[in-house]
Amino acid sequence: MASTNLIFTDRAAHRAWLASQAKLPAGFRVGTARFEFLPREAPKPAKMTLTLIALDRPTEDFAAMFTRNALPGAPIIIGRQRLGEQSLGAIIVNNKISNVCAPGGVEASEKICGETARLLGLDAAQVLPSSTGVIGWTLPVESIIGALPQAVGALAGGSIMPAAEGIVTTDLYPKVRRADVGGGSIVGIAKGAGMIEPNMATMLVYILTDLAVPRAGLRAALTRAVETSFNTISIDSDTSTSDTVALLSSSRVACDDLVAFERALTQVCRDLAEDVVRNGEGVRHVIRVAVREAATPEFARALGKAIVNAPLFKCAVAGNDPNVGRLVQAIGKYVGAHAPGTDLSRLHLKLGGVEIFSNGVFQLNPGKETALVAHLKSAELYASAPPVAGVFTAAVDFPPHERCVEIEVSLGNGPAAVTVFGGDLTHEYVSENADYRS
Repeated sequence: MASTNLIFTDRAAHRAWLASQAKLPAGFRVGTARFEFLPREAPKPAKMTLTLIALDRPTEDFAAMFTRNALPGAPIIIGRQRLGEQSLGAIIVNNKISNVCAPGGVEASEKICGETARLLGLDAAQVLPSSTGVIGWTLPVESIIGALPQAVGALAGGSIMPAAEGIVTTDLYPKVRRADVGGGSIVGIAKGAGMIEPNMATMLVYILTDLAVPRAGLRAALTRAVETSFNTISIDSDTSTSDTVALLSSSRVACDDLVAFERALTQVCRDLAEDVVRNGEGVRHVIRVAVREAATPEFARALGKAIVNAPLFKCAVAGNDPNVGRLVQAIGKYVGAHAPGTDLSRLHLKLGGVEIFSNGVFQLNPGKETALVAHLKSAELYASAPPVAGVFTAAVDFPPHERCVEIEVSLGNGPAAVTVFGGDLTHEYVSENADYRS
């Protein structure tokens, strides 16, 4: 997916590269505010960051896609309504609490939108709310409203980095991607590390452009871009209640080539989607599954996700153990349960470019086993660190490289091809999610 294969020697090098990608398109400003509060449901000190993305003037050209989870957060309910509004002028984001199925959640988000709008000289319906964090807790509305003037006062053009850093929760590092098109640009940021199999949008993603693309074209392009990016990743097979991807245009720069715009938008989405997987909770290996010669794209995508979501195979990858029997098991399990009539006689598998299965049997030998171990180790982002007080933590806070565990699945059943990204399953993932609220 990624347009490059970046290598970073340390955190400073990664941050310098992020800064080089972060120039805001014309017509946008971002600001943040951070404060402490006591969650009502667990009264111990916590910190929350507000992130405000504002246009210099409201735009009619905006698009958004939301989770398919049937129990969505209040911001999703409001966001779907906002799609019918004439214009949008700002997005207000909070982390730490996702405002999902909390008493008075919709009213809380609307109150925050109303105060944000007042401070910016907008109507409340011109503000899109967005929340991420613990499900079930209530927003500290008065504390948020008290911090809003600070976020508004911090609004500045130049760089999107404050917003990229402000929206994170368990992410190890911020995520920024850009593309230049004609005289304009597209810049996107993403938050996401766990509870990720979007099946629609993904986590929290905000994409800004100064290219003038009408609303209908913007929404159609985003739908297609999401289908081949965020809809092809999975970290843990769980679809969040708050997944959002929003695309706003300030319409400052004429767009003479809609095809080039959509191509660039798709690349930004693909790069962000892969960044989310690489930054997944506890992920030490990114797994790239290229499913080819499938009967339909839907089957190819589903099979790829079945592989990257298979717990035993994910654990084997985490341990640099090329236990390819677990890979074949995952394929056979999915086909047997969902497409039992599929002909697998032409199934051909490669791991790291090494043929491991064809003609209905494994094609293994000691030399291949050695090569497979080497491939897994070369794709490792960081080695497992010893636990501290029984808790596993990530060893790095930057992505050292963009190498993946490469899996090729050729079915010989049709023309469809889809590439799916996922991650391994590590002690760090379990530790992170066992202690998420504590």
